Amino acid sequence: MAALFLILLLSIAIYSPPSSSTSDTLSEGSSLSVENPENILTSPDGVFTAGFHQVGNNSFCFSIWFSEPFDSYTNRTIVWMANRDQPVNGKHSKLSLLKTGNLILTDAGQSNVWATATTSLSPANLSLHKSGNLVLLNSKNVILWQSFDYPTDSLLPSQPLTRNTILVSMRSQSNYSSGFYKLFFDNDNTLRLLFDGLEISSVYWFDPWLTGPEADRSTDNSSRIAVLDSLGNFTSSDEYTLIASDYGAILQRRLTVDCDGNVRLHSRAKPGDKWVVTGQTIQDPCKINGVCGPNSVCSYEPSTGRKCSCIPGNKMVNHTDWYYGCEPKFNYTCGSGESSFFKLPKVEFFGYDYGYFTNYTFMECADLCLQLCNCKGFQYSLIPGQSMYSCYPKTVLLNGYRSPSFFGDLYLRVPKIHLLSYGMPQEEYRLSCVDKVVELDRTYEKSRVTGLVKFLLWFACGVGGFEIICILLVLGLLRQTRRNSNEDTEGYLLAATGFKRFSYAELKKATRGFREEIGRGAGGVVYKAVLADHRVAAIKMLNETNHGEGEFLAEANTIGRLNHMHLIEMWGYCSEGKHRILVYEYMEHGSLAQKLASNALDWEKRFQIAVGTAKGLAYLHEECLEWVLHCDVKPQNILLDSNYQPKVADFGLSKLFNRGLENSSFSRIRGTRGYIAPEWVYNLPITSKVDVYSYGVVVLEMVTGKDPTKPDVDATDGEQRRLIMWVKEKLHNGTSSGEIEARVGEVIDGSFEGEFDMKKMGILLEVALHCVEEDRDARPTMSQVVEMLVQLDKDQEH
Repeated sequence: MAALFLILLLSIAIYSPPSSSTSDTLSEGSSLSVENPENILTSPDGVFTAGFHQVGNNSFCFSIWFSEPFDSYTNRTIVWMANRDQPVNGKHSKLSLLKTGNLILTDAGQSNVWATATTSLSPANLSLHKSGNLVLLNSKNVILWQSFDYPTDSLLPSQPLTRNTILVSMRSQSNYSSGFYKLFFDNDNTLRLLFDGLEISSVYWFDPWLTGPEADRSTDNSSRIAVLDSLGNFTSSDEYTLIASDYGAILQRRLTVDCDGNVRLHSRAKPGDKWVVTGQTIQDPCKINGVCGPNSVCSYEPSTGRKCSCIPGNKMVNHTDWYYGCEPKFNYTCGSGESSFFKLPKVEFFGYDYGYFTNYTFMECADLCLQLCNCKGFQYSLIPGQSMYSCYPKTVLLNGYRSPSFFGDLYLRVPKIHLLSYGMPQEEYRLSCVDKVVELDRTYEKSRVTGLVKFLLWFACGVGGFEIICILLVLGLLRQTRRNSNEDTEGYLLAATGFKRFSYAELKKATRGFREEIGRGAGGVVYKAVLADHRVAAIKMLNETNHGEGEFLAEANTIGRLNHMHLIEMWGYCSEGKHRILVYEYMEHGSLAQKLASNALDWEKRFQIAVGTAKGLAYLHEECLEWVLHCDVKPQNILLDSNYQPKVADFGLSKLFNRGLENSSFSRIRGTRGYIAPEWVYNLPITSKVDVYSYGVVVLEMVTGKDPTKPDVDATDGEQRRLIMWVKEKLHNGTSSGEIEARVGEVIDGSFEGEFDMKKMGILLEVALHCVEEDRDARPTMSQVVEMLVQLDKDQEH
């Protein structure tokens, strides 16, 4: 054992510089290491944590975040970063408090990338306060430095925004480096938002053509300070106020300048909950400068969100980043008679005018643009309240947006020889923040080790190797004894719960080498199997993940304990190496989707399937664990037994095999297009009402026989109208059961051939339309749906 001790001692002496950490303070001469996740500082109440946060491959930033959720890097809510634009290496980097009172961040033990540049004659220490403020104090309680004075993109309650501080957005939702949007106090004492691009910058809030008083701002108060209080009121010295919709409640709160250029208030009721947006500065996201880049147009509809599209004759520069906008496909010419104009109705490009010319005719405005080689087009708009038009020749086409209420048009200058091609429709893209992985590509000097030290290490390793071999032999004997004990424990678990752990070899044999595939989805592939006890089973092989066995088993056992006649019954699992497999009962009639496609279900079976599915979901939402949300209710996940009784399958599986990754806290849309609730699109809080919405779509599909993921085949205007809109139009948005029943024949599945219960189908449609309300609060709970449908059944019997 002496050799092992010598190896350990030499390794520490050579490779491990002195570092230490406590849970509350960092004292002089101590450091926090990037290689030790436990090297962190926590606030006294545990709400905030400071430490190294991974921002990319081998890239770390020293940060402050809300402690919960604490399961992974991707779910942290970061509120401050020291080195957001210069991440450090994942090896040998550290934050050190020197005895001089200077706090420094060292990259791979070589260069300093960040420092507080502070000095102190008396001992200093670094601590994280309850407010989330990281404070460097000396022994006389004098503040040498504090993070509140150097915000990044967020403000916490009681943290002031002053004349000396600026909030700068992140580059994207996953790229923490500085973005293009800034919240700051201007020289006129007013709070403003600035788009600060690589080549162009412009103020876009408040409207730059307004003076302070015209925008209801005061320019008299030169204190230039804005603060968010704990109740949800953000107030500025220029008399601007943004009040949260949940103002008055004691909640966790923060204010951010987001990567899309908007300022938002966020709140949550308790640690670990999903953040809710409770207020924002700009209501029309297309009015934010730079959102779609040059030569592009932004359009916004509440139902579909914000989209960007290139103007005719242009193509996207970078399909992963709208900041770069679009570029012309053709070369522009300035010769006489070589250009013409293409009309873009109701489109405006804000700013970058050659000039402003009133009472110009259309031809005068066009001639003016043609005389200027750098004129890309002109805005021709009616002056509100007058009968004359204004002419704005454009030298740059930036900040374009389309609005039905705009009282003018944009005339794009194009080469005449390509004029016909400009009429082709342009592809639209949903706007999302850029996701780029931050990578470090650096060379670091290796430490120099003397010949004597190398000899001692080799000698110690040789002696130690012999000792390790002896230890391994002993451990092998102990492992065999422990294996026998574990087999006994697993037997007790099976006897107590009926939930068995299968081996991969058993399931491979039961499926005859995974030969008969009976289903496939985003989560994995399902095979038919005959188990050793002759039970027919369905074997779902989940897609490969990086989860640990312990995490998989914990949640698999939780799902296995759910017990309801309308939920698929889990029989066991397999967790060996990379294999994660679930074993559940086999359903003779397959999925509801298959039966709907073959028109094999009459109206009575469909009604009973709707009732049974509602009961299963109600159990998940209200009669067992609160967190069990299905998040992917669709006909493919509703299975039918030999009596056509429905059983909801795959509940919670997306949560199961994504726990610990980027969507364990619902940070991205989950579900299937056509069935997902609006909350996913608008980034609203995710509750059980997302399942209610999806259930409503499924019921509409059962009643009408129409697939919500496909365009309406009856549409005459060429638009792909979806199922919900089609049903509402046919029923004229009727809300009473009488109104719906009068028109139910227009939407009912033609395969019924008139043989159905008008009252039941009418009530079923009414329930479904309530379930698909845009406002989640207007939707019923699943237990209320069950009550309505069961009561209808009872009334019919009597």
